[in-house]
Amino acid sequence: MKIILGTTSPYRIEAFKFLEIDFTAEGSKVDESQVDRNNPEELVKELSKLKAEAVAKNHSDAIIIGMDSVGYFNGKILEKPKSREEGFERLKSLSGNNHQFYTGIHIVNTASNKVISKIVKTEIYLRNFSEKEIETYLNQDKFYNTYALGYDPLGHYSSTFAERIEGSYNNFLRGIPLEIMPDLITNANN
Repeated sequence: MKIILGTTSPYRIEAFKFLEIDFTAEGSKVDESQVDRNNPEELVKELSKLKAEAVAKNHSDAIIIGMDSVGYFNGKILEKPKSREEGFERLKSLSGNNHQFYTGIHIVNTASNKVISKIVKTEIYLRNFSEKEIETYLNQDKFYNTYALGYDPLGHYSSTFAERIEGSYNNFLRGIPLEIMPDLITNANN
């Protein structure tokens, strides 16, 4: 059965290739602003569902995987920073603190109408880092504003920020908990 990753995220597509599963990727064009942004778990659950359902409409015999991720800190949902100043202030506030990273996964088997939904939470503890270190990172990574957390945990100077994590390593690094994906896909296909 065809597997379709309902995303155009180059990070997720690249990570999914590690599974050595034949798949294609297709964007969902979901208007994310329509979903309530108070609860991070509900947000990623709803957006991953909307993305999977949008792609599923175009296929009758496929497994569609929709995903969405957000950060959460001090009762506030963290999404892609809109400016360098916002990115700087966010990193300044995160320094020495812990925050959460949530990913919602919604899988639809369009042939059997089987649905699997999962939310994965990773707790991230950051070391204390200086304003100069934040500037170093922002000067290195022109894509800082494409990450839900506002920094790239895998590359650049920001890879030194995390002191430890609890939960899915892959969720934090790649926005996709690779370790559970083979079982989820198998279950969706049964």
